[in-house]
Amino acid sequence: MKQFFSLLCLGLLLTLTASAASAEPAFIGTKLCKKCHKKQFTSWEATGMGKALETLKPGAKAEEKKAAGLDPDKDYSTEAKCLGCHTTGNGKPGGYGSAEADEFAGTVGCESCHGAGGDYYAEDKHHIKNKEFKSADLVQYGFLAKPGADNCTTCHNENSPTNKAFDYEKALADAEAMHEHFDMKYEH
Repeated sequence: MKQFFSLLCLGLLLTLTASAASAEPAFIGTKLCKKCHKKQFTSWEATGMGKALETLKPGAKAEEKKAAGLDPDKDYSTEAKCLGCHTTGNGKPGGYGSAEADEFAGTVGCESCHGAGGDYYAEDKHHIKNKEFKSADLVQYGFLAKPGADNCTTCHNENSPTNKAFDYEKALADAEAMHEHFDMKYEH
């Protein structure tokens, strides 16, 4: 257990060091977000976002792939042009494909929509006892407390073979499209 904790700390340190060098916050992973946002995580896990990489595998979403002119039997899970939208932080520090990535990096996880959490986590703002932290403060750490349509349309747009027509308002109301939204335990 001690060795695991040491490796976890080393991974976080390397992620944060890489983040500082690149001027972009590193991705910390959905696993850390889950610690404080369990209800959101449980709801998200059942969505298509929570299974995004799986949809690129052979046989998955076959009808949608056929309708888009794609081969439903082809494995698209290693295609660079697909990974940017079907994973979290592809090719970036702490993101999908990096040594620090957690098991949820192969999904459209928390940081795909809300922003990379490296700076927030490094500043120790994440601590559950930090009841004074306000949602408005999240922006200074690269977060979007409530992502808007502009965030979604970075992937759901005319370049997507299967998601060309995107209705943000409809997606907000669809529990299968996004996670449910819950009131925070403390006022933010």
